Formats: sequence, structure tokens, C-alpha cells
Amino acid sequence: MIRPTKKLHYWDSCVFLAFLKNEKDKINDCISVLKAAENGQVIIVTSTLTFIEVVKLEKGQPKLPKESEEKISDFFRHEWIYIYDVDRKVGELARELMCQYQALKPKDATHLATAIKARVDVLDTFDDETSCINPKTNDRNNNGRDFQLIIY
Repeated sequence: MIRPTKKLHYWDSCVFLAFLKNEKDKINDCISVLKAAENGQVIIVTSTLTFIEVVKLEKGQPKLPKESEEKISDFFRHEWIYIYDVDRKVGELARELMCQYQALKPKDATHLATAIKARVDVLDTFDDETSCINPKTNDRNNNGRDFQLIIY
């Protein structure tokens, strides 16, 4: 990925869900980053894993209503959202991170590995379980950068 001059914010799935579901206690944090993205100051980076996790807007929803499916698909088409592929390097780094941080779950490790590989400036999440990580985490080739971890 070519390093843009705009600030890179990584959003894990829970941030997208909070926005799309209009969660009252979280929506303002989402909107501030979205406004910056719409104004050209920020690029939101996420993993292809997010497509899998952001599939239902309501828990226990057996089938996704067409309007919800369209809302989700349309949202991910914004020009200021960059989708980073989960490839072998991301998978290997996620495995390393799970060994380093034993409380880290596979999906969270994948999001963290993606953020490191994408060299983001900020990792935004509502997931308390990621509080165990060190924002100075790099891969074994030191291909990362310090990032700001924001757990809203």
C-alpha cells in the first residue's frame, strides 16, 4: 500500500457495526472519524474479515433483510474506505500475535495484524479485549509503526 499523506484509521468490525446500527453510546465517536474521512483528512482502513463479521445489523437475525444488505454494501464502497486483504503475511503475523498476547482471539489478532501491515496511525475499536496489546507492536521484520490504540 502506498503511504498516503492522510491519517490512516483502522476500524475493526465493532466500529462499523456501531455506526451502521446507530448505537447511541458509540455513534458520536464514529461520526467524528467519518466526517474527517469525508473531508479528505482520514482514510479508514479495514480487513476483508470485516465483510464477514459485518453481516447482520441485529443479533439473532436469521436472514439479512435486503435493505440492510444494501446499506452495508453501499457503505463499504466509499472512496475513503480502503479494504486490506487478509493474505498469508497477515495470517502469519496474526498467529505470532496470538502467541505473544494469549488473551487475543483469532479475529482480533487478524484485525491487529492487518492494522500493522497497513501501517495505520490509529486503531479504533470498542473491543476491550484488545487492551492487552502494545501499540508499538511490529512484525518480525519490524514492518510496523507505532500506532495509537483508541478503545472508545
